[in-house]
Amino acid sequence: MKKQEEETTELTRLNKFISHNSSYSRREADKIIEEGRVTINGKPVTNLSTKVSPNDEVKIGKKLIKEDKNRMYTVIMYNKPKGELVTKNDPQGRKTVFDSLDKKYKHFMPIGRLDYASEGLILLTDSVDVANKLMHSKLERIYKIKVDGEIHPKVEEAMLHGLELEDASTGAHEKSKIKSMNFEPFVAYQILTNNKNFSKLKVAITEGKNRELRRFFGHFGLNVMDLKRFEFGGMTLNNLPTGKSRYLTKDEYKDLRSFINAQDD
Repeated sequence: MKKQEEETTELTRLNKFISHNSSYSRREADKIIEEGRVTINGKPVTNLSTKVSPNDEVKIGKKLIKEDKNRMYTVIMYNKPKGELVTKNDPQGRKTVFDSLDKKYKHFMPIGRLDYASEGLILLTDSVDVANKLMHSKLERIYKIKVDGEIHPKVEEAMLHGLELEDASTGAHEKSKIKSMNFEPFVAYQILTNNKNFSKLKVAITEGKNRELRRFFGHFGLNVMDLKRFEFGGMTLNNLPTGKSRYLTKDEYKDLRSFINAQDD
């Protein structure tokens, strides 16, 4: 029986344990570990690959870090306008979403990205765990897109059956190092208007790869003129004005907690 208990004891990487149960980000946790400020059961550790069990006593200086499975987290929704980067800082000095958001959200992490020319729903959170689980989830992301041409049968076939490209650089950022890309079949799509000058459509996908939709349509010679995300995992912009943010509703938090808890099972 004892052996079975030992086998089921879950070990957690130290930086993850600290970031989940304190105000430190994972990167900040790495730094204080390297500086020797963290102890496990009274012994200093500096190895970043160290793992801990729920029975270990972890301290930062004299402060005990306790595992808190019910730790409250905050998630906000922001309606990003075009011309803002989803990043903390930009070396070129361009405007970021954090320039527009209230300063109390400066430590929040964006859940996924929208490029400079795209707009719409961005979720941000103060929980590394929530951010990671949502970013790497298969939750639906729904977009409205305008392209500069016609949605012909080959485009529809790729939306229905997926696409594998050795060269997916069309539509990518010029400095992107990602070249090949696999596109899973779209969950759904609806062509709203379709003509030679421009077409509008609504699409639902379950991935959040680098400029995925711009690369997908770019392969067919279609330049994405407008791209707006308006729903993520059932959470929708509704009437949230461009450039404004809001907290999740009670129902949205309830659904989110159910999803997060299911990932832990």
